[in-house]
Amino acid sequence: MDQPSAPRRITIVDVARHAEVSTTAVSKVLNNAYGASPAMQAKVRKAIAELGYRPHAAARGMRGQTYTIGVMLPDIRNPFFPDILDGMEEFLEGTNYQVLHGAGCNGEAAEARVTEAMIDRSMDGLVLIAPISSRSHLEHVARTVPTVVIGRHGQSAFYDTVADDDLTGAALIVDHLAGLGHRRIAHIEHLETDPARIAEMPNAIRAEGYRRAMLANDLADEINIVSTTYTQAGGYRGAQQLLARGQRPTAIFAGADIVAMGVLEALAEAGLSVPGDISVAGYDNTTFASFGPISLTTVDQAGHQIGVNAARLLLDRIAERNKPSAQIKLSPTLVVRRSTAPPP
Repeated sequence: MDQPSAPRRITIVDVARHAEVSTTAVSKVLNNAYGASPAMQAKVRKAIAELGYRPHAAARGMRGQTYTIGVMLPDIRNPFFPDILDGMEEFLEGTNYQVLHGAGCNGEAAEARVTEAMIDRSMDGLVLIAPISSRSHLEHVARTVPTVVIGRHGQSAFYDTVADDDLTGAALIVDHLAGLGHRRIAHIEHLETDPARIAEMPNAIRAEGYRRAMLANDLADEINIVSTTYTQAGGYRGAQQLLARGQRPTAIFAGADIVAMGVLEALAEAGLSVPGDISVAGYDNTTFASFGPISLTTVDQAGHQIGVNAARLLLDRIAERNKPSAQIKLSPTLVVRRSTAPPP
């Protein structure tokens, strides 16, 4: 018995015939190009919907544009990163661009595999969120494809950046806790192993912001840092280490909300209440931070707005590869909830 033949792919020629317009007119509508009247756009888009036409990404790539944007995430489990993706999607709504993402798994080799795969698939631009790759590697990527880097501090002539003012954000937390009367304020940082990245990585900047704020509040002798990872497991381990030290802290500043989740777990396991025994603060203002049972004091670094700005900068760079690089730094705000209170 003969196998049924695969359905023929609808082409731009089919759309043009169905809409009774030229293929040039269809191309203008698909590319949002100048010269397509509202009536023409409506006619073509109606034909596209009726025929179920899908642009061929590979063919677009051969013509120089695929209308895809690749996003490299360090960790898909961190609930802060969807806020960035939401902002990007909002800005790109109404355009032909689609966002595809992959996880860099907090490793240089994995980041390189993800970015190279996106480049090999002719994506029009890349957004790299808190990449740990070297500056030289990031610039190599940016020379190949338009690139925006999120979270890294510092400047480059080859890519644009969007970052939060992490120094100020850390100070907001420390000042808040000190204002409540806390002195033994500890911090859980993400261990930075490469000295060349210390001046650029958000985790290192937050730890430095913590140190400076402790000094500014005359709490230099109380500086207490444990180095783990920006994960729930890292927060859990960090809290255990702090509780095992001589005098336990009365407040813990977790470097990220996901870290604070691990801290809360460890404190509950130890039979300690929050904030009755120990106050806990995070960073990111993720969705779950506002949940009633958690009610986490945190820093809002406007993840949605970071995504909006990243998408805008990337489309600008796709349109003009040689434009001067741009750096956007957003001002964080403190969100006080029930996880912090005066010390016991």
